[in-house]
Formats: sequence, structure tokens, C-alpha cells
Amino acid sequence: MNVLLIGGGGREHALAWALKSSKRVGRIFCSPGNAGIAQVAQCLKIDTSNHTAVLDFCKFGDIGFVIIGPEAELVAGLSDTLNNHGIKCFGPSKAAAQLEGSKGFMKDL
Repeated sequence: MNVLLIGGGGREHALAWALKSSKRVGRIFCSPGNAGIAQVAQCLKIDTSNHTAVLDFCKFGDIGFVIIGPEAELVAGLSDTLNNHGIKCFGPSKAAAQLEGSKGFMKDL
């Protein structure tokens, strides 16, 4: 199974290394990635705020699973978009992500 990892921080770096050791994972792509991630995954420049661009790459790259790290993409509903198009992903829905985001209910406390 090919995997798309979205993000470029330390958390995504650790996830890329863990994915690389799985016998179930084929190719690993990461957007945007970083120099450390590039050692185990192919880093790409996909505008992850553009859900259509992410969907297009998932179809083109035969992506079976997407892991979304950054909060901005989660709050923007990328996991909802992927799920609605039959692409499995790890990340909370838009509504759940807003619980932690600056637009969530916690800002009023």
C-alpha cells in the first residue's frame, strides 16, 4: 500500500521512519517533508490546502492511506474530503479538529 504523509515536522519524520519498517507499506510520499524525511520517503510539493490537488495525487500515486499531521489541514476538513472520496486517512474530522484549533470552543474559556 502506498502512503501519503502530510506535514514536515518531527512528528511526520518519526512516522515516516516507522512506516518504512512496515512490510505492508509500499512507497511513501510526503508533502512537504524535510531533509530527514527525504531519506525514507519521496518528498513532494503539493498544495495541501487545495483538496483537489491532494485527491488528484492520491489517484495518480495509487495512495491507499493518508496520514495528516498539520492542524491547519485538519481544521480545513482534509480528512473529511478524503473519506468522502473513499480514501482512507488518519486524522480527525473537521468538526473534531476544531476542538483544538483557534476557532474551537476553547478560545472562549
